[in-house]
Amino acid sequence: MTCASCAARIEKRLNKLEGVTATVNYATEKAKVHYPGSYVPGDLVAEVEKVGYTAQLPAPPREDGAGADASAPAEVDHTRSLRDRLLISGALSIPVIIMAMVPAAQFDYWQWASLTLAAPVVVYGAWPFHKAAWTNLRHGAATMDTLISLGTLAAFFWSLYALFFGTAGTPGMTHPFELTISRSDGAGNIYLEAAAGVTTFILAGRYFEARSKRRAGAALKALLEMGAKDVVVLRGGREERIPISQLAVGDVFVVRPGEKIATDGVITDGTSAIDASMLTGESVPVEIAPGDEVIGATVNAGGRLLVRATRVGSDTQLAQMARLVEDAQNGKAQVQRLADQISGFFVPIVIALALGTLGFWLGANGNWAEAFTAAVAVLIVACPCALGLATPTALMVGTGRGAQLGILIKGPQVLESTRRIDTIVLDKTGTVTTGKMGLALAAPAAGGDRLELLRLAGAVEAASEHPIAQAIATGAVQETGEDLPDVADFANIEGLGVQGVVEGHAIIVGRPRLLSEWAITLPEYLERAMTDAERESRTAVAVAWDGEARGVLVVSDTTKPTSATAIRQFRDLGLRPILLTGDNATAAATVAAQVGISADDVIAEVMPADKADTVRRLQSEGQKVAMVGDGVNDAAALAQADLGLAMGTGTDVAIEASDLTLVRGDLRVAADAIRLARRTLSTIKGNLFWAFAYNVAAIPLAAAGMLNPMLAGAAMAFSSVFVVANSLRLRGFRALAENRDDTPGASSAARERRATTGAAA
Repeated sequence: MTCASCAARIEKRLNKLEGVTATVNYATEKAKVHYPGSYVPGDLVAEVEKVGYTAQLPAPPREDGAGADASAPAEVDHTRSLRDRLLISGALSIPVIIMAMVPAAQFDYWQWASLTLAAPVVVYGAWPFHKAAWTNLRHGAATMDTLISLGTLAAFFWSLYALFFGTAGTPGMTHPFELTISRSDGAGNIYLEAAAGVTTFILAGRYFEARSKRRAGAALKALLEMGAKDVVVLRGGREERIPISQLAVGDVFVVRPGEKIATDGVITDGTSAIDASMLTGESVPVEIAPGDEVIGATVNAGGRLLVRATRVGSDTQLAQMARLVEDAQNGKAQVQRLADQISGFFVPIVIALALGTLGFWLGANGNWAEAFTAAVAVLIVACPCALGLATPTALMVGTGRGAQLGILIKGPQVLESTRRIDTIVLDKTGTVTTGKMGLALAAPAAGGDRLELLRLAGAVEAASEHPIAQAIATGAVQETGEDLPDVADFANIEGLGVQGVVEGHAIIVGRPRLLSEWAITLPEYLERAMTDAERESRTAVAVAWDGEARGVLVVSDTTKPTSATAIRQFRDLGLRPILLTGDNATAAATVAAQVGISADDVIAEVMPADKADTVRRLQSEGQKVAMVGDGVNDAAALAQADLGLAMGTGTDVAIEASDLTLVRGDLRVAADAIRLARRTLSTIKGNLFWAFAYNVAAIPLAAAGMLNPMLAGAAMAFSSVFVVANSLRLRGFRALAENRDDTPGASSAARERRATTGAAA
């Protein structure tokens, strides 16, 4: 397939079959087909071949559920041949264009040198366009490939006629740079620079488009590679490391601290904390004990575990999530490039005009030379030189400016999505919040010293590897401003907390149950502080020493200081912000209130599959949805949304499944990304309008036989220069966050650093 209209043609053919429902996605080069039992897959492939294309069935999944069979043929890199054609065509076309447009460069036999250089470009470089045009012709269709092929071949063959049978081949022939309109038989004019230049420009656009398409399936690959590659199983009382593909349901395997859990299962021995945020969205590490279920690809943050496998291969939650991403990608609405949409009726009209011009002049004066010159001029002047630049140049400048601002746009199809967006769904953990545990509250007992509470509790927690303990230790250092004292006799009581001796005090930090084992009870106001924290999905631990309760420490995910400003900017863009999270409703409502999202726009306790369903539900209600996320749990929703924006601080899976990537973890960049994408789309539309306007104005002159070759060349060059200059205006795009600081609590150093960055950009 060479353009979106190819996908539409295949889809239309398949849907004509009785009982068949097909969706063909040009970006991912896949068709998802539901068909009755009266058909076999081979019948569907045959239907695709009948309209001039090829298809093959996807490779069967491997036994370990990690995607396609390893024995399947490797994916062909189509961008390599395009790149080779582009480089060769570019090197040969540049001197051809210079000689044609600069009279001082026209030596005695320059026209023959131009022919020598341009011939390989028209034949080899433009071969994909000629092949597609022939395929379309055989099936009664016309696309931009048809016009490109006709225009370049007409320019080339007329140049051959002028060189061998006209006066263009005489030594010393020059193309004077004259801006006059006059009728001519064209026998002294060559159009090799048009044929070579158009081919090179269009090849450049196709190459960058192909590179973008090649990354379309990377989300699934990245998602499936998240799982463990091998696993240590217990067999006959001995540990044995085997490939993950050999793991079977019922096997008991070992998970050491810091390792990924190999597959879905149930804990049979050991206690620990599991970091499941990338799959569930839960911001706090989950405490697990024997009997608890665990999910494959999550990380063991604590002690040694024994797990009995309950699901393996394609049945695991990770594999199911991969299917969600693939289904969402294949089901995404088709976005046709604007030039292809217009070419659906523009190309046949131009061809009809050329034939009509030929017939008119033959009937008017019977002069074949003048009639053929006018007809060929129509095709040449309609050849989409500026059209070839319209999208790539604006996209190149827009994406370049975006990269300076920390915004990566994946392709032209993304831009059209931003225009229609009216709702923006925000993941909570890692997007609106930092996604990292931090010390939120230190409440000392009556008459106690808050800094001493932090210093002594932090010293004991610093000896633990638990994420909550590390958050307390880090917070204690930041709050006290000094190094923590050493701890002696440290002990980790699994599932309850830690204890140790610091400066002669016997310190206990953990759950109230641990304190009660030492006959220590919490005062009512400290118990209330713990209850309030747990109600808001925060984690609270009690601290005691020397036989008395000394206070409560609360740890939670913290809101990013720029999130509230970003929410205001979304509303200024006409977007309705919605908070979507796997955390409980109380925690979600607390975060929403902090950043300015209304309680009615909070959707909490949502699992990964439900996130994509939630986006789908909003779309079914007529809303055009953008999704901002950073985790694996967001990948399916990012792919399902009309526009997916991934935080670059998140996982590779989320980034690959998205349409826009925000390199910085600042949510305000999402607002800038939407503004930049809309501005770039507007520039592309302006480029396309003026490119077609040039054709509409020039075609009547060509049909009247009044178009001087140099005037046509100058007009074509001007249209290209105009398109490039219009695109370059995007370099002046300014982010809303540049050279200002409305971040609450930001330091003067941060303000100075932000101002410096904005000035440099």
